[in-house]
Amino acid sequence: MIHPSSVISKDAEIDEGVYIGPFCVINGRSRIGKGTKLHSHVTIGGGSAEVVMGEDNEVYPGAVLGGPPQDITFKGEDTKLIIGNGNQFRESVTISLGTIKGGGETRLGDRNMLMAYTHFGHDCVVGHDNIIANNTQFAGHVVLGSRVYVGGVCAFNQFVRVGDCAFIAGYSGINRDILPYTIAQGNYAVSRSTNKIGLKRAGFSNDEIENLHSAIRILIKGSATIREGLSRIEEECEKTESLNYLLDFVRTSERGIAK
Repeated sequence: MIHPSSVISKDAEIDEGVYIGPFCVINGRSRIGKGTKLHSHVTIGGGSAEVVMGEDNEVYPGAVLGGPPQDITFKGEDTKLIIGNGNQFRESVTISLGTIKGGGETRLGDRNMLMAYTHFGHDCVVGHDNIIANNTQFAGHVVLGSRVYVGGVCAFNQFVRVGDCAFIAGYSGINRDILPYTIAQGNYAVSRSTNKIGLKRAGFSNDEIENLHSAIRILIKGSATIREGLSRIEEECEKTESLNYLLDFVRTSERGIAK
């Protein structure tokens, strides 16, 4: 179902069951998976870039997915935006293509909800089941985990990472890595406590939540340095998959931990 007012590139691939409403523009080598719905006034791709969108996504008016990176070094190279399944892109969401220097791809996983005026810059990597509230802006090269909830009017510096199951309060500025499983807030934001409610909703057991809580308290309140905190956690906390993820996240941080 394609409205006659929409413009579709001859190189685009549209699966069966896709709805494209009035005044949409599908550029370049865009591929749109079955069950996806573009309400109206949606722009996908640009130039020779490649946008690959999975199934059952819903895109609201004014969204621009796969526009050129806002990077002065971009010269129209063949880069990509890869989008998974079951995402919601509300009004005027924008997501940029990748850049060659950033690996060539911007990636978004499955079942994310991006509320109005959310922006993801070039080369961002986004996981699954995230909810991003209105007017939140992500600079280039941000890595966002899964099951992250972000309040409205937040701003993320380039190259920061946010771990799984984090909660970031509205009107926060993020310039360092946000620990998994924590609640962060402030300008600039720091991790202030364990996201116990989020972990419970994600299916973590009470014992696992308490184990993570102990480790997080050591990192953000109980040690003078990150190195000391890691040593204490190794000695005092039970080694689980979720704890190992937390420790690996800390050890691989390049911008530093927001604590």
